[in-house]
Amino acid sequence: MTTARPTAPVTQDVVTIPRKLPEGGRMNIVGLTRDQLRDALIAAGTPEKQAKMRVGQIWQWIYHWGVRDFSAMTNLAKDYRAMLAERFEIALPEIVTQQVSADGTRKYLLRIAGGHEVETVYIPEENRGTLCISSQVGCTLTCSFCHTGTQKLVRNLTAAEIVGQVMLARDDLGEWPEPGAPKNETRLVSNIVLMGMGEPLYNFDNVRDAMKVVMDGEGLTLSRRRITLSTSGVVPEIAKTAEEIGCLLAVSFHATTDEVRDKLVPINKRWNIETLLSALRDYPRLSNSERITFEYVMLKGVNDSDEDAKRLVKLIRGIPAKINLIPFNEWPGSPYERSDWERIEAFADIIYKAGYASPIRTPRGEDIMAACGQLKSATERARKSRAEIAAEAGLSGS
Repeated sequence: MTTARPTAPVTQDVVTIPRKLPEGGRMNIVGLTRDQLRDALIAAGTPEKQAKMRVGQIWQWIYHWGVRDFSAMTNLAKDYRAMLAERFEIALPEIVTQQVSADGTRKYLLRIAGGHEVETVYIPEENRGTLCISSQVGCTLTCSFCHTGTQKLVRNLTAAEIVGQVMLARDDLGEWPEPGAPKNETRLVSNIVLMGMGEPLYNFDNVRDAMKVVMDGEGLTLSRRRITLSTSGVVPEIAKTAEEIGCLLAVSFHATTDEVRDKLVPINKRWNIETLLSALRDYPRLSNSERITFEYVMLKGVNDSDEDAKRLVKLIRGIPAKINLIPFNEWPGSPYERSDWERIEAFADIIYKAGYASPIRTPRGEDIMAACGQLKSATERARKSRAEIAAEAGLSGS
C-alpha cells in the first residue's frame, strides 16, 4: 500500500458520530464541506477575511495532493500549521485486510471509529475504475437476497468515513499526483457507486456532504455524472437527492408485483411500486440526469419469467431508463439460486425489444465475496441458517 505523501511546490506565506469532539479533542477535517471547514477555522482563530483563502489552501493539500500531515503544507506559516495540528486532524478509516480477486477486483475491510468494520470494493475496467463505497455499518432494510441485509444496522457512517474510502483507494492505487510530473488525465478511480453496505438515503446528510467534497473541482474532482447513488426506494429523499446532490440514480427494483417485492425488498411495504415510480418520473428532470438505472437481480423461479419482463417494461414506460440485469451472487445460507443463463438472456431480449438497454452485469469478485449483494463485515459474519432467512423472507421450501 502506498504510504508516502507527495510534496507540492513551496510558496511562502451509528447513530451518527458528531463532528465536534469532546473538549480537548481534535476535529477531523476530512469530510467537512467548504462552509463547514471555513466555520471550523474561524472558530479556531483564523481571521474571517483570511478564512476562504485558508480553506482553499488546506483543501488542495488534502484532496488534490493527498497530504496527511499539516507540517507538509508549506504555503502556510509555521505557527498556523502548528495551530492546525493542535486543533485538527486528517483521519481516515484503517485498512484491516485487502483481498484481490482473480479478475483484479479489490475488496478492502475497513475499521472505523468504535471498532466497527465496513467493506469497500474497487472494480477495474478498461479505461475506467469503479469504487463501490458503503454508507452505513450494516443495513436496516433486510432485503432477503442480500448478504449485507442479514447484518443488523449498527450506525451511519460520517461524511469523513465515506470520503475516507475514496482517499484510501487512491492511496492503494498510487493515484495521487506527483509534483513536477506531467499531468496525467487517466483516473483509476473514475466512477463512484454508493452501492456498498447500507441504504444511502437513510444517511442523507452525510452522503450529501461527502459527495460535495468528492465533486469539488479543486480536489477529488469527480463529476456528478460519475457518481451513482443506489436506493431501495426511500421515496421522501428522492427529490432531495436530485436537488442537493444531482448525481445519477439507481433503484434496487428486483420485482414487478408488490407481492414479490414485499418479500425481496421489504421497504416496498412502506412505499410500494406505484409510489416509488411516481417519485422516479420526476428525477431526470430535477437532477438533469439522462436516465435512471433499474437494478434487477435475477432469481430463479422468483422474478425471472417472461411475464415479469413484460410487466417491467409496462411499469417503467415513460421513464428514461436502462435495466441492469444482475445474475444473483450466491452467499452462504442464501434461500435463492441464480437464474439459468438462457432465462436471463430471454428476459433481457424482451426488454431490449421494448426499446430499453438491458445489459447483463458480469459478476466481479465472487471468489472474494466482493460481488453485488455479498458485502458483510468480517466481525458480523455469524451465519443465519437457510431456513431462518427463508422464513424472514416469507418464502417456503428453499
